[in-house]
Amino acid sequence: MSESPPSVAPLRFTARALLLGDRIDLVGLERADAISASPLAFHVGQNGKVALYRYGVAVLAGLTPLEEEDVLARLKDRVVGSPLRKEDEAVTLLVGEAEDRVAPNGAVALKDLSNERFLVFADAIAKSVALARDEREVNIVFDKVEPLANVLGRHGRPMRNRREMLRLIGQALGVQHRLSGRVAVEDKPDVLWDRPDLERLFARLEDEYELKERGQTLQRKLDVIVETVRALTDIIDADRSSFMELAIVLLIITEIGISLFEILFARGR
Repeated sequence: MSESPPSVAPLRFTARALLLGDRIDLVGLERADAISASPLAFHVGQNGKVALYRYGVAVLAGLTPLEEEDVLARLKDRVVGSPLRKEDEAVTLLVGEAEDRVAPNGAVALKDLSNERFLVFADAIAKSVALARDEREVNIVFDKVEPLANVLGRHGRPMRNRREMLRLIGQALGVQHRLSGRVAVEDKPDVLWDRPDLERLFARLEDEYELKERGQTLQRKLDVIVETVRALTDIIDADRSSFMELAIVLLIITEIGISLFEILFARGR
C-alpha cells in the first residue's frame, strides 16, 4: 500500500498596508517590470511585492525590514499631506493553501501569491486603511456638530459662529470627495476584468473588512453632518436678515422722527 505524500506547510508572509499621507504622487515612477500601472505595483527583492495607491496608501507583502525601509524612504518626497495619525494594518498571508479564504484569526489564505491575487488582496486592505482614516475624521466632525445641535435644542437658536460651521462643512465635503472620488470603495479592482475567477476571493476580503458597510455608514454620517450644519447656517442667515430688516426699520423710524421734529421746531419758531 503506497503512502500518501506528506502535506507541504503553507508559506507565511507578512503584508502591511500603510497610510502615508493624503496622496502619493506616482508620476514618473513607472517601470518596465511593473505588475500593474493602476495601482502602480512592482516586485521588490526575492519575494516582495508593493502596490501604491494615489489616495495615500502603500501595501507591502513579503518584504524584509530593510527592503520595506528602502521603499518607504524612496516614497518620502512623493507623499502629499500628512495624516493626523499613521494608520496601518498588518495581515499574515498563508501561501500554498488549497483554496483562497480568510481564516477565523484574520489571516488570509491564498493558493499562491501570483500578481493577480496580490492585487486583489492589496485593493481590499488598502481601502480598509483609507476608510479607517475617513472614519476617524468624520467622527471628529460629528463630535463637533452634536453640541451645536444641542445648543439649538436648548436655546432655540444656534451659536453665531458661522465661520466655524462653514469649516465643518468643508471638512465633511473633503472626506466625501475622497471617499467617492479617489478611494471608490464600491469599485472592484481592475484585475477582476481579466481574472473573474478571483471574484470570490475579493468578495471574501470585502466581507472580512466590511468595506461596503463601512462606506455606507460613512456616507450616512456625512449626509447628516452636511444637512445639520447647512440648516444651522440657514438659521443664522435668517436671524441676520431679520436683524438687518429690524435695523432698517429703526433707521426709517428715526429718520421720520427727526424730520417731524424739524418740521415742528420750524413751526414753533
